[in-house]
Amino acid sequence: MQEAGRILAVTHHRLAQAIRPGMSTKEIDSLGERIIREYGCTPSFLNYNGYPASICVSVNNEVVHGIPDEKHIIRDGDIVSLDAGVIYKGYHSDAARTILVGNVSEEAKRLVEVTKQSFFEGLKYARPGYHIADIGRAIQIYVEKNGFSVVRDLVGHGIGKRLHEKPNIPNFAGRRRGARLRPGMTLAVEPMVNAGEYDVEWLEDDWTVVTYDGSLSAHYENTILITDGEPVILSQAEGIEI
Repeated sequence: MQEAGRILAVTHHRLAQAIRPGMSTKEIDSLGERIIREYGCTPSFLNYNGYPASICVSVNNEVVHGIPDEKHIIRDGDIVSLDAGVIYKGYHSDAARTILVGNVSEEAKRLVEVTKQSFFEGLKYARPGYHIADIGRAIQIYVEKNGFSVVRDLVGHGIGKRLHEKPNIPNFAGRRRGARLRPGMTLAVEPMVNAGEYDVEWLEDDWTVVTYDGSLSAHYENTILITDGEPVILSQAEGIEI
């Protein structure tokens, strides 16, 4: 899983360097798949429950699961959320990044920064003895303190030999504490944060999730390992900023 995560981190890094105005979301997907296969890996998302691409490309008010196509062109000022997974020797990694393209608004920059930092606020509680809900509570508190909202209809998840495993990992405080964290657990923690209200809706393709009020949305995710001490981020690579 660590190697799957390293390859995924490299994939995200190379995609972030390549994205530019005028590029179609289909071009981003094709490049991402090519990079993943260069390393002898398989894209986790391709044909997963019928999803038709290797990279989920979600632009501006699209929260997650945007389907790449040739007609959707990236423009200056867009924010582009990339969600991807890699299978290496039967094990999965899963990570998401939101990319700033060109001259992005200050609000969009702050949204992306807060979304990323909210993950690290949650990571502080990814230790033995805490519960799943402690991670989500920390994420929610940080996001709302900064004037944004956490999506409620979508959550993180366990990960390993399958892309989605138990337990679910909400990015908000629920009524239940959830599973107690134990060394050896591998989780995908993924705050999805809206600039407006947290409500979302699904488009007619049954995949693309958008903000209900049309506000911007950002996504940040890593695959992590619970240890006896500090959690380990598996979806990272030496020399690459996450």
